Amino acid sequence: MQLIFILLVVAGGMGLSVEAGLLGPLGNEVGGLWATFSVFGVGAALTFLLMLFFSPRSSPSFFTQPSWTLLGGILGPVYVVILTVAVPVIGIAMTMIGILAGQVFKSVVIDHYGLLGTAHRKIDRKRFIALIFIIVALILVAKG
Repeated sequence: MQLIFILLVVAGGMGLSVEAGLLGPLGNEVGGLWATFSVFGVGAALTFLLMLFFSPRSSPSFFTQPSWTLLGGILGPVYVVILTVAVPVIGIAMTMIGILAGQVFKSVVIDHYGLLGTAHRKIDRKRFIALIFIIVALILVAKG
């Protein structure tokens, strides 16, 4: 089962690279904020349709959740704007490896301290080496 989820997140990562490739040119044509709005507008419409057909009707309201859990709604557009403005300047590969470096670094910190309600997973030698490899990849892509 874990392998299925690993494959799903790899496919999701591939989708983000395609999204970055679409957003860069779109942002150049209509502006970064309009490109971001279009992504979230289409995404919201699709999510609404999926909720209509697949969401359980008895699930708790998100209004009853702690307000800090809704901060992802702020982080998502910031991420998309960064993609939109960075891709035309530094390319998809450099943008994505930079984002990957930031994601892995912050994820390891969040896991290590068990932040945001996640399980506590200490930084061990393997995780530290993985961070080093990602930093090396970032440097190699930047110089390539």
